[in-house]
Amino acid sequence: MSTPPEARYWQPEDGGSVRCSLCPHACRIAPGARGRCGVRENRAGRLLALSYGRCVAAHLDPIEKKPLFHLLPGSRSLSVAAAGCNLRCQHCQNYTISQLPRDLASGQELPGEDLPPAEVVAAAVRAGAASISFTYTEPSVFWEWCQDIAALAVERGLRTVAVTNGFLSARPLEDLGARLSAANVDLKAFRDGFYRHTCGARLQPVLDTIQRLRALGVWVEVTTLLIPGLNDGDGELAELAAWLASVDRAMPWHVSAFHPDFELRGLPPTPPESLARARALGLEAGLRFVYSGNAWGDDGEHTRCPACQAMLVRRHGFRVLEDRLGARGACPDCGERIEGLWA
Repeated sequence: MSTPPEARYWQPEDGGSVRCSLCPHACRIAPGARGRCGVRENRAGRLLALSYGRCVAAHLDPIEKKPLFHLLPGSRSLSVAAAGCNLRCQHCQNYTISQLPRDLASGQELPGEDLPPAEVVAAAVRAGAASISFTYTEPSVFWEWCQDIAALAVERGLRTVAVTNGFLSARPLEDLGARLSAANVDLKAFRDGFYRHTCGARLQPVLDTIQRLRALGVWVEVTTLLIPGLNDGDGELAELAAWLASVDRAMPWHVSAFHPDFELRGLPPTPPESLARARALGLEAGLRFVYSGNAWGDDGEHTRCPACQAMLVRRHGFRVLEDRLGARGACPDCGERIEGLWA
């Protein structure tokens, strides 16, 4: 592999150190060291983006897997990732690639195969994908690669999607936002204590990201994984839903079932009644669309008209069984406008 490119968000500091400004951690990185994400390294007073183009996963996925239910239902998205994450969630289900760089020594090459932006876009076009998704790990730690892919994807008429934890600074977000079609933001809880203890982060920057994305005109859907006993209390979920409704009532909220993994293997999986309760709280808060995830076969995976309750998009898991919306963006029964990107 050639020398990694210089990162785009940093400033030099005294003694050869650098200050990374990509995310709110704002790591001060000494010469030869890496930031908390494990993929941005100070070499001779320059911050390098080790993850640029180092693809560890590339798959053609249903867009519903992101999950995004209001972006071209039934379409396919070429999904790519590089190793790394700026959070350390105790329940991460992709920890084998998201946390891997933290265990690598300074100067050690990141895993993956070199995949230049032009090759990503060409692969998406060949596969008949409607979009390219930055997903599986945390896109913010390979943000420069995302930006360069998105610039080429827009020229080829492809949508671009970020599936992100939302722990990102304003300027990098705005730099990609102009070319980003949609995002699914993982709002992990509505308590700062949960973020600090379970994820190694803070809540407010994630809320700021959701608001900034909507202000930039990016279509946003939000996912919350319900972990029994940690973030699934009625009061917290009601507050979270009310906050989402205050930003945009049409912003879909996905409440998803937890399955024990990584450092939280001792907890039970989310019971179905918790998903139903969270959906009810979201609808009571005024949200127009609330979905349940990781619990296939229940009524919470379909899109219904908020006005007349007509079935608009019927799903089973990641498969669209019926789509009555098409490119119209309105209920065919009552004419209610359904927010999303349909064409």
